[in-house]
Order: sequence, then C-alpha cells, then structure tokens
Amino acid sequence: MEKEHFDGYKYIEGGVCAPEGFTANGLNCGINPVKEKNDLGLIYSSAPCNTAAVYTRNKVKGAPIIVTQKHLEKSNGISRAVIANSKNANTCNPDGEEIAEETSRLLADVLGIKPEEVIIASTGVIGMPIHIEPFANNMERLVNGLSTDGNTEAANAIMTTDTVRKECAVEFEIDGKTCHLGGMAKGSGMIHPDMATTLNFITTDVAITTEMLQKALSDIVKVTYNCLSVDGDTSTNDMVSVMADGLAGNSQIAAEGINYDIFKQALYIVMLDMVKMLAADGEGASKFVECKCDGAPDTNTAIKAAKSVISSSLVKCAVFGGDANCGRILCAIGYADIDIDVLKIDVELQSAAGKILVCKDGMGLVFSEENAAKILAEDEIYININLNQGSASARAWGCDLTYDYVKINGDYRS
Repeated sequence: MEKEHFDGYKYIEGGVCAPEGFTANGLNCGINPVKEKNDLGLIYSSAPCNTAAVYTRNKVKGAPIIVTQKHLEKSNGISRAVIANSKNANTCNPDGEEIAEETSRLLADVLGIKPEEVIIASTGVIGMPIHIEPFANNMERLVNGLSTDGNTEAANAIMTTDTVRKECAVEFEIDGKTCHLGGMAKGSGMIHPDMATTLNFITTDVAITTEMLQKALSDIVKVTYNCLSVDGDTSTNDMVSVMADGLAGNSQIAAEGINYDIFKQALYIVMLDMVKMLAADGEGASKFVECKCDGAPDTNTAIKAAKSVISSSLVKCAVFGGDANCGRILCAIGYADIDIDVLKIDVELQSAAGKILVCKDGMGLVFSEENAAKILAEDEIYININLNQGSASARAWGCDLTYDYVKINGDYRS
C-alpha cells in the first residue's frame, strides 16, 4: 500500500538504524530449528538513550515484559540496547525471569553497559521451556555483527508468522538540525491491544526528555496501535519502546511547543505506517481493512466506533466473502460503548474500484450487488462511517478473517 504523505517529512531507508548512533544485527541462535531463519535480534545505541515504553495489559505477562519494566525503573528510563528473540515467548515459564535477567547480563557484559540498560523482548509460543544456552553461545557473535545496515537482519529476527518484514523511517528538521526516527515491528496474530500490540522498537536521534517522550508515545498509541485488531486476542508479550539518543544536536525538547509537535508528528508517521503493515499482514489475511469514523461528538466516540467495526469477526468474514452486509457494520457500532443516535448513521464501502453507499440514516439501502462485489474484491477495503453527530473523527485498521487463519492457528506450535 502507498505511504501517506506528510509535508516536511521524508521517508528514508534504514529502519532502526536510520537515526545517528544506532546499529543492529540479527542471527539464528538455535531457538528456531530452521537455521536460515533469524531468531535473535539486537539494537544498540552508542550513547545513553532516554526511553519510553508501553506494554500489554494482559494479566498474563511474558517474563521479558516484567524484566524490562524493572530495568527502566532502575535505570531512571535510560537504555542502551534492545535484545529480542522469536519462536519462544518466554511466558508462563517458572524460570522465565531468571533467563531474561541472565540474557540481559550476558549482553551487558559483552557491550560494556549495565544490565538495567537492556530492553529485552520475546515472541513466539507461550508455555514452552526456554534455555540460556542459545543466548550465551551466540552473544559475542551477535554483538560483533552490529552494523549501521543491520536493521534488516534485526527486523527478520523478530518475525513469527509474519510474511513480510515491517520497517519505516523518516527524516525531518528541528532547530535547523536534520533528525531521524525509525522503527521495526512484528505481528500477524494475537493482535487486539489495550495498551500496545506486538513487538515494536523505535529509535530516534532527537534530543527529548524521558517525560516528553513517554507523553508523545502514550498519546500516539491511542490513535494507532490501540486502533489495530486482527483477531480479538491480546498477546502476553506486547511492547512498544522508543529510544532517543539525542545525537541530532537539537535543543532538548522538555515541554510542549513547536519542536515537540514536529517530533510527535514524526513518531505518528512511523507508528501509523507500521500499524498499517501489521494490519495488512494479519494471519491468513487476504485484504487490508481500514474503518474511518467521521461525524462523532468526540474523538473517543469515533475511536470506539471504528474499533468495534474493525474488531467484528462477522464484519471481517463479510469482507473476506465480498458481502456488502451493512447490517453487520451497524450491529458492531450498536454494541460499542458509546452514546449515539443510530438513526443518523451513514455507511459507505470504498476501494480502488470505487465506492458505494450501503446505509443512510441507519437504514440499509438498495444498491447494485454486482458493483459492491467489484469494490470488495480489491486488496484494500475502506469502511467509511459518518455518525453525523459532531466533527470528531478516527481510524482503525485490521484485515479480513479467512480459512487460512484457522489453519495457521490450528497447529501453531508445530
């Protein structure tokens, strides 16, 4: 899909290595028996980074989540590295935290940093025993392979059922200084967040305080990652982290204002792009779906309505089958926790093949089924809702629900 255009921001290559001071690497350490598949990734900053993060709200949390939270609290929000593995989530393991802490210590020793400056993450099968040997036996090789173009190897290392690598980076200016912000993400299934989703690592060379970094991240998560749903399941290992090393040389952003707004917009652009890639690569998906809700009395209402539609299994199935069933869309809006007049709702379906109004004033319309089928046969489908009850709007992203989703998850452990 095409990237959205934003004045003053240029898309660039490099992912998490695009900002100054960051290197990365990825390799196979043996957790994944397929030796051609990377399963361990590393991001490293040559300078201490102010760091912000958000995590899953699932009560069952992966050991790396717990350890990372402890690390950032102990280091007062300073980090230097991210280490992440795939294939094994290190969740529901009796020695999970011990393994995560030892992995952090091993990495810190090789890099010459403090263990609490390590962000650690895992993704993969829950409840599978994990051992320290794959990490210990490959730590020096992982660190020795760090490079400014290692972002691809690192991004490959966190993929599970993902079919494509997910990276984005932008260039922009603050105080006349050239700044960069880049990210990488993984996720295909178990995507239905309350605070974050999947594994997402973002780097920037902008100088910004931890407090303002956390504020920007928390605000943008609400309108990007929290508006993403593939299958209604919230993972135990979800994390979004942002590391800022300040090497761009701008005056440190310590309060809201023009410079903060410029940075926040860059963060929004990268997170939005990765969210759309995550939605398009949902497990078994054949179609990307975006739901836009206009005419809401406030932003929260718009978000809740759009998320309810994008999360509906029946709506997802209808999109997969090319069925312009406005009843399922209205039903999803109707059970959302919002206060609206349902007799004012309009619904339009849109794609590269055109658009068609299927509902007016809360009532289904007679329309050309043939034309609707052509519209819904495209790879990217847009559901446009107008509540006609205000001026606020929001978007949510997801995909269709296909037979392949069941096949993938029916034998996920194998």
